[in-house]
Amino acid sequence: MNLVRAELLKIRTTNTWWIFALISLPLWALTLLINWLQADALTSNAVTDLSSEQAAQFEAAASPDALSSNLFTTGQFFGLLIVMLLGIIVVTSEFFHQTVTTTFLTTPHRTAVMSAKLAAASVLALLFWLVTTAFNLIAGAAVLNAVGVGSQLGNDAAWRAIGLNLLAYLLWAVFGVGIGVLIRSQIGATVTGILLYLGGSIGAIVVISILAARWGDWINNLQLLVPSLASSLMVTGADIPGNPPRWAGAVVLIGYAVITGLVGTLLMRRRDIS
Repeated sequence: MNLVRAELLKIRTTNTWWIFALISLPLWALTLLINWLQADALTSNAVTDLSSEQAAQFEAAASPDALSSNLFTTGQFFGLLIVMLLGIIVVTSEFFHQTVTTTFLTTPHRTAVMSAKLAAASVLALLFWLVTTAFNLIAGAAVLNAVGVGSQLGNDAAWRAIGLNLLAYLLWAVFGVGIGVLIRSQIGATVTGILLYLGGSIGAIVVISILAARWGDWINNLQLLVPSLASSLMVTGADIPGNPPRWAGAVVLIGYAVITGLVGTLLMRRRDIS
């Protein structure tokens, strides 16, 4: 616990955490507006001139389960990016400020240090999830009432999505720590993380859409290979026809996090820190 407190103290004594918090607020508000408009469109438009498969997809997306899950996990896309960057900084700040040698001289057991960094990043992810979830429950319930489906605060599917959203936040914190171990340069790791997250997500959506139009909806299963898309899939609240099941997104994401955490720990133990 002392090591975890020390890692959290390193974050608290810098401007990093509140800068990311300030960045998160307008991004969350923007996402809420988009989700509100989407919910309004889904509940206002009737299903016409659609194939049976398209109608089933529309009805699933417009169900109270899917609408409430989407609104109660508002901000996940950018929130996971912020949490990943915090995980990166938990590691790379040691090299940036040249304190890593002191850290390992004080605590020679590198596995313990790595475990503390993973725990500290997870605590930060938990805090970000708690704050955004509190905002989402208030704002999301108001939006759901406004579009005529009720607050859905007692919806079991919505609460499952909220819980899975916490899992996503924790796992992306682990990803960030892993990237920070692989790329010790703070700027290099941050830029790489942003490019992989945003570029990978947008690029995958475009490529998968093109391939699905040519080869069929089974291509949509490939989104499981992209961590950010797997995160979105696991909190949909309802199984959308043509998409992989939600549990598959959770399994794949956990697998990525386990591999990232193990590789990061092994590299930290073996790599020369000088």
